[in-house]
Amino acid sequence: MTMHAVDASDSQMGLLPEEAAWRGIELCRRGEWQEGFYWLSLATNVTVETSSVPSLFFAYLGYGLARFHGEVDEGLRLCRRAVELELYQPESHYYLAATYLLAGDRRSAMDAIEQGLQVDATHPGLTELVADMGPRRSPVLAFLPRRHALNRWLGKARHRLFGPREAG
Repeated sequence: MTMHAVDASDSQMGLLPEEAAWRGIELCRRGEWQEGFYWLSLATNVTVETSSVPSLFFAYLGYGLARFHGEVDEGLRLCRRAVELELYQPESHYYLAATYLLAGDRRSAMDAIEQGLQVDATHPGLTELVADMGPRRSPVLAFLPRRHALNRWLGKARHRLFGPREAG
């Protein structure tokens, strides 16, 4: 991870890692990502097994790394970890989906959105992402599941022939 070093004065503040993590999360929620990312970085020297940092810490840190530092693979890893730690946290699904979009993986982003909407169908961030992405096309063969190999193959062929979206 590319983070600025934590100097001695930071460690003398006596903040617990979870306190620094929550401060960073709250700043990021207000749109103050630079300051928030600084606080998140103070909590990065802990491990999941020995700390009580919230699962959201990993979602915010992962998205921040991907968006502001270009470390998309590491960002995805951290966002996935957040979802693994707390499956019923829609905000973690939101940041996982947003990070997948940064990676150019629309299908995985939609999967993360759908999982998050199962947790909270009214989550503002997730519903906004759905609106921004637009509706998915119907499977070519509606009687088969979307992920069926034949639907996937035909869908790719349709995409090559007609482009990314149907007109109208």
